[in-house]
Amino acid sequence: MNTPLTPRERKAVSLSCAVPVLAALTVPAGAMHIMEGYLPPVHAIAWGAVCLPFLVWGLIAIRKIVAGHRKTILLLAMMGAYAFVLSALKMPSVSGSSSHPTGTGLGAVLFGAPPMAVLGIIVLLFQALLLAHGGLTTLGANTFSMAVAGPFVSAGVYALLKKLRVHRLVAVGLACALGDLFTYCVTSVQLAWAQPGSLSFGAALAEYMGIFAVTQIPLAVVEGVLSAIVVMLLESFAKPELREIGFLAKEGAKS
Repeated sequence: MNTPLTPRERKAVSLSCAVPVLAALTVPAGAMHIMEGYLPPVHAIAWGAVCLPFLVWGLIAIRKIVAGHRKTILLLAMMGAYAFVLSALKMPSVSGSSSHPTGTGLGAVLFGAPPMAVLGIIVLLFQALLLAHGGLTTLGANTFSMAVAGPFVSAGVYALLKKLRVHRLVAVGLACALGDLFTYCVTSVQLAWAQPGSLSFGAALAEYMGIFAVTQIPLAVVEGVLSAIVVMLLESFAKPELREIGFLAKEGAKS
């Protein structure tokens, strides 16, 4: 779903970018769900700063959805609930982290990636406070991997597959699965950067990604299949809303 920014909105996003840029200039470079207290303070602050422009962009996008597509608000809320439920299904992985589906890819496919930054941080905040899943000090890092990086990959993959005329349900499944996998690639980078142990960054990254791949690839496949099934159900029960956001062609329009 495209939500073009006005000059004022672009200025707001650009202004928010100053925070991570200043953070990068004033702290050493470095930096799923990463648990509370696992990241050094510098990394925790830096990842939070990097997320800020995406949150501003997401708030602007949600405001436009609410103003111009009021019938789809419930569908947008459902995407947040979907992400909450899937990402709460955790299994232990490498030390200091856990593996689980993310659930943010489907919302990115339907509404675009920016709104998922806002929905994702809300999901992660509730999980940290209510489920002790993740943490407040690692909220920025977890938000970037699950609610920023993953959704942008899912939205991009879906847009590409749509241009290539891949079947819609197959495109949704692949987009959500790859977004899930990319989330854990980013998490591996964050962990290797923050806690390499006695290894070099490259060796630590290879180790983290190797362990994550064992648990995450099957979960990514499951998320892709489940997301395709959800879309199939939405096409049966929420077709007007899907047309409203442009996911399905309007009545009488060429598909």
